[in-house]
Amino acid sequence: MDPVRIGVIGGSGLYRMAELNAVEEHALQTPFGRPSDAVLVGTLAGQRVAFIPRHGRGHVHNPSEVPYRANIYALKQMGVQHVIAVSACGSLREAMAPGHVVIPDQLVDRTLGTRDKTFFEDGLVAHVSTADPFCPSLSVLVADAVAEAGGSVHRGGTFVTVEGPRFSTRAESELFRQWGMDIIGMTTTPEAFLAREAELCFAVMAHVTDYDVWHATEEAVSVAMVLQTLQGNLALAQQALIGVVERLAAGEGSDCECGDALATAQITDRAKIPPEAIKRLHPIVGRYFD
Repeated sequence: MDPVRIGVIGGSGLYRMAELNAVEEHALQTPFGRPSDAVLVGTLAGQRVAFIPRHGRGHVHNPSEVPYRANIYALKQMGVQHVIAVSACGSLREAMAPGHVVIPDQLVDRTLGTRDKTFFEDGLVAHVSTADPFCPSLSVLVADAVAEAGGSVHRGGTFVTVEGPRFSTRAESELFRQWGMDIIGMTTTPEAFLAREAELCFAVMAHVTDYDVWHATEEAVSVAMVLQTLQGNLALAQQALIGVVERLAAGEGSDCECGDALATAQITDRAKIPPEAIKRLHPIVGRYFD
């Protein structure tokens, strides 16, 4: 299969858009197991794009069960360089209202340690920089595309990832607000960190579905509320994705350092690295060892 340069992680409505043509399914295997589902590859705005349903078709993986490493590895294996993650989120700020879209620039991890968060283990250690966890160049393209599609977009914000699958208590929601968090969700960790380790440009298009549970005059978040708002934003998300693909095809968004994230990150003595570790991570580290 020819390399696919653009990847999308999100829900089923994204890969069912009418503008996506010539769709193929690829059942991939990785050293970290199978991805969430078959990877769907189709042509969008003249470009081949790979789609991974984050929770699997039918929403069968809870946020802690999503095979994040397999998903990112599979995209890297296919030649992907840019990943747009489309997520639902709760708002912790009055101005970020349901129906709005936030393109976060910071991330706080409040998951509980049950998720595999790195590719680097078993004899090969690397410490990547995540000072700015989202690709700034790709984030600008996503924000511009959302605005052009008619969405209300917030450029920047701190995204806190919680374990789930339950929603927050009111005390937790208030605490996150006091800490300066802006939006809350359950899947951006470890997606963003693994994408950085894989030297992929990664940006999140976060669709606000609710005010979590802190708001005094708004109903507390529920599954029905999330689904209703996501459905209302589906056309916006689809149109924005087309806009991002068109911008990437035109050569925009290439002025970042994501593609060299491992250049100074590997710390293990090369003589001590097991050959099987290099083989396992070859799509990610191969260019540093070949």
